[in-house]
Amino acid sequence: MSIRLAVVAALGRMGQAIVMRIRKEGNALLVGATVEPGSAWVGKPLAEALPGAGEVVLTDSLEALLSTTKVDAVIDFSTPLATATHAALCAKAGIALVVGTTGLSEAEHAALATAAKRVPVLWAPNMSVGIQVLSLAIREAARRLGAGWNVEVLEIHHKRKKDAPSGTALKLAEDAAGALGLSREHLRMERCGLIGERPEGEIGIQTLRGGEVIGEHTVFFFGEGERLEFKHGAQSREQFAQGALRAARWLQAKPAGLYGMGDVLS
Repeated sequence: MSIRLAVVAALGRMGQAIVMRIRKEGNALLVGATVEPGSAWVGKPLAEALPGAGEVVLTDSLEALLSTTKVDAVIDFSTPLATATHAALCAKAGIALVVGTTGLSEAEHAALATAAKRVPVLWAPNMSVGIQVLSLAIREAARRLGAGWNVEVLEIHHKRKKDAPSGTALKLAEDAAGALGLSREHLRMERCGLIGERPEGEIGIQTLRGGEVIGEHTVFFFGEGERLEFKHGAQSREQFAQGALRAARWLQAKPAGLYGMGDVLS
């Protein structure tokens, strides 16, 4: 049986990739798509904006969509504030939610946790399978190398990305920190001026923005006289879309709770 999906921010870069992936898969059906409030595309067929996407009519109200259409899961790659609102709507409607939005504040993460008390919610800053394997490798490397090695994370994204550092970079840094027995307070996101020697246990995160780079993440381990580099480069948004659909299918059979891509792959 096909899973019935609604895509939030369907005309965004990730939204478009997810919509087209749904069209390619035989066991998924796009039944709803939203755009930002006041968009000129409201009330028009999605296919007019995205040829080949089907005849779903675009709306700017997820609440109205969920009240009039049978939806198994909502996929949301929008903005932090919008995601918090969508989480509450999905909880009210009893519909599973897959979230790939990054840059969430503590309050917005709390909104996901609140929704997860009523419906299954999956949040992941990166839904590619390769990143999940990289995350495992970083934790293992940090445990085996130990505190004598310095860890740095470098991330590169396109010039339009709004949050920095990326959610994936933060997750990789937190993976290393957790394996080393460190807290998020050890993460250093900027260096400028006379900063002195590197503090013990510091994990640096560096950000580059430019062009059309979809996403690159490199984790460095610097030792005495040697270094290791772990790198992941996204060649397209297709793998993120595939991961989102895989997560939505997996979430269907789950009870209320807050999940991550690690749960899906396990």
